[in-house]
Amino acid sequence: MSGDLRDALGDRQGGTVTPSGARGAWERFFGVVNAGMELGARVGLGVHELEVDELLETAHRRTGLDDFGPRDFEEPLRVLVAAVRSEARLTELGRLATRRDLLRLLTNRLRLVDDRKRHPEIASESIRAPWIITGLPRTGTTLLFNLLALDPANRTPLTWEVMDSSPPPGRAGSDDARAAECDRALDWFGRMAPEYRKIHPIGAHLPQECIAITSHAFRSVRFHRTHHVPSYRAWLDGADMTPAYRWHHASLQHLGWGTGRARWVLKTPAHLFGLGALLAVYPDARVVQTHRDPLKSIASNTSQVVVLRRAFRGAEAPLEVDATMRRWSTALNEMMDRRDRGEIGRAVDLWHRDLIRDPIEGVRAVYAAFDAELSPDAEARMRAWVEAHPREEHGAHRYTLEGFGIDPERHGALFARYRERHGV
Repeated sequence: MSGDLRDALGDRQGGTVTPSGARGAWERFFGVVNAGMELGARVGLGVHELEVDELLETAHRRTGLDDFGPRDFEEPLRVLVAAVRSEARLTELGRLATRRDLLRLLTNRLRLVDDRKRHPEIASESIRAPWIITGLPRTGTTLLFNLLALDPANRTPLTWEVMDSSPPPGRAGSDDARAAECDRALDWFGRMAPEYRKIHPIGAHLPQECIAITSHAFRSVRFHRTHHVPSYRAWLDGADMTPAYRWHHASLQHLGWGTGRARWVLKTPAHLFGLGALLAVYPDARVVQTHRDPLKSIASNTSQVVVLRRAFRGAEAPLEVDATMRRWSTALNEMMDRRDRGEIGRAVDLWHRDLIRDPIEGVRAVYAAFDAELSPDAEARMRAWVEAHPREEHGAHRYTLEGFGIDPERHGALFARYRERHGV
């Protein structure tokens, strides 16, 4: 969202989180805003059309920098922008938010590359044996990630750091202003997608998953989750993910520089789609794989995608459930194959049902599997967090398999091997 529009909206609520009782009013308000913007577009006063060259030039003009690093980001950016323009059917407000997001990613690239030039010692920052949480979506990965982030011995990327990474957080002095700006942006996203907090926690100081980092390489499922862009998704299915993980590694070096903590804890279900590149960049990774009935997992995830897309799109989009099921089935089979071949040196399995029942026991299992010490202080922090954040604290997340066209027999057959292996 543009600064002017955000400031204008901020006058109405003082930058606070919208109460649930006001959701209908905010939805009507955003409807009025969109209608006004669409009218302006018809008379030539609309948001800039998304054009790659204009985005690159604007990012250069805003930063005074022109080195984006490796140019392997440009092809996926062009594919993405073309897909957004031809397939996403964004509202005017959605187009404004999308343009702002793409510019943020490009300016972050410019600044991180410049930081690395001015501080070449960043490149010597070591990333040793990171703990990587992955598995089907909606299987407890976020719960586990949030808990592990509470151990002072662990380092996770925080949301505000990923959104505004320069200067490097460990050397920047006070970062309150950047974190506060991030919280304001998330507050407005929460108003645009009021049901999202029921599904997934958001906050500037919460750990952020890796798709937000790889999106700077424009090779990320993040874009497909927020926008209906099937041609980009098809391109991504066949893409080499190595550039995304090289950028990911460089970003961790940047974020970790000067913090003094060496053990990274990382998370995203989407790592299943880039296992080869992930293991090439992090050959000593310790992997936590979470498990749940795939049909329930994907139904819950589809519900999340619907809520995300409503914030940007003027009409419902096809959900491509069959293709989504095939993608996850293929990814799970590849994970089983790689584990069978011994390509992942250290791994531990956790089940959603067990994590929900006793999350601290799941944490202990991770530390035991990786020969790490869980200090009494860290465990106490985790227990306090669990007590303070009960399930469905922001409301119940309701969905059904039938509501998304998921056929237990036909789609379930795709996961027969996985279900038998892991008992879900």
